[in-house]
Amino acid sequence: MVEQYDVIVVGAGFGGPVAAKQCADSGLHTIMLERSKIPGEKVVSGLVIPVYGFLFGPEFIREGNPPIERPIRSVMNRFVKNGEIYASDHSLRLPAPFTVGYSTYCKPFCIWLADRAVDSGVELRTATTAVDVIIENGFVRGVITDKGEELRSKIVIDAGGTQNNLSLKAGIRKKFVPEAIELYMIWDFEMAKEDVDSVFGNSMEFFHAMPDEKIGAPLGYGSTLYFFTYRDSIHPGLGQFLVTEGKIPNVAKLLREYFDNFTTKVRRWREDIAPKVKLRAVTWDVCPIYAGLIPEMRKMPYFGNGMLIIGDAAGFESAAFGDGVPSAWFSAEIAAGVALESIKAGDTSKAFLKRYGDRVKADPFIMHTITDTRRWDMREVLKSKSENEHKKRIRDHWGIGAFRYKYMGGPCLKATGRSIKNDPGIIAKWPEMFRRYYRNWEENRFDRLSTD
Repeated sequence: MVEQYDVIVVGAGFGGPVAAKQCADSGLHTIMLERSKIPGEKVVSGLVIPVYGFLFGPEFIREGNPPIERPIRSVMNRFVKNGEIYASDHSLRLPAPFTVGYSTYCKPFCIWLADRAVDSGVELRTATTAVDVIIENGFVRGVITDKGEELRSKIVIDAGGTQNNLSLKAGIRKKFVPEAIELYMIWDFEMAKEDVDSVFGNSMEFFHAMPDEKIGAPLGYGSTLYFFTYRDSIHPGLGQFLVTEGKIPNVAKLLREYFDNFTTKVRRWREDIAPKVKLRAVTWDVCPIYAGLIPEMRKMPYFGNGMLIIGDAAGFESAAFGDGVPSAWFSAEIAAGVALESIKAGDTSKAFLKRYGDRVKADPFIMHTITDTRRWDMREVLKSKSENEHKKRIRDHWGIGAFRYKYMGGPCLKATGRSIKNDPGIIAKWPEMFRRYYRNWEENRFDRLSTD
């Protein structure tokens, strides 16, 4: 059976529902396909979403009540030598209710986003994988599902993430090279809320050390062992690129080894954290963090005849922070706007859709964050073993220096000016968001999910 839509959105992660909702709100007949039975089900871990995603992203998120696990008001950087913390940087911290970000588990947040899309009239089809594209006269005209369904559309928005192959089958992109992909190992520990409150507070914590300590990324690259904090759990995480300077490490083995070194040597873990946690799960994740820093990846197109590519599928991961959610939201809104213009004009050609590429490049954050070299450059500091330079770089990366104009300060100022120009009333909406989100967290009260 052949079904016809204006827009097919592939993927109900963080970006897909935003694009689908905006398309439906604009009157477009929209379907969203998700390979899992429940949105977010295959991404069981959590993350911290930087606050700029909420401030400058979709209005319905900013004015809604999404399921957040903990407002993150500060970043604590710990410098370790011989298992002892010899210095700390706590320069990036804000008073309540203001935050640097919000921690959340992927599954409930993706369900919340998908619910909002369905409320707008999007047809959500779960447990359905788009396995191929329909191409006619060089144009993408729809997808074929794993059930053999032929779904046709005027535009396909690929929000399928790092590991899907739709854009490859459409001949628009190639596979990410291994040098761009970081494999993460994440440990999920239960921890009573009162213990998270007392040990971490509303902070996320990072442990930095020279390579000889063997507690950071096994082959360097500026990665660090981090702790994300949630309502009643914590996630230590550690990552390593699949190929580093021509070397192919046994990533699974090394990440376990380095975390064991951390838990054995570091007093902070042994005395303050370990007695209060219980291991619940160990999970894996992959992110195309350095796609923006590798010329052949950055130059790959993210649009073609009849197709727009957003979020991780387009390589829009932050090279410095390893986070892709804000750029998924920003690119989703841009893609939905261009899809509407394209369908109204009756022109879904690559030439028309170039305006998507132009707007992505003009966005204050997307290109800036995927080409940020701070994490990449950290390798040279680790090789030099200069502790003073290491601390300076960390302050500029994870501390207050992160908001220098050349880093995140510039994009935030540009986005602020643009937002106020478009909606002067947003100045009052931002503080209200902070207050509402914080109150929701304190009362553990959020919008009901369709799975509740």
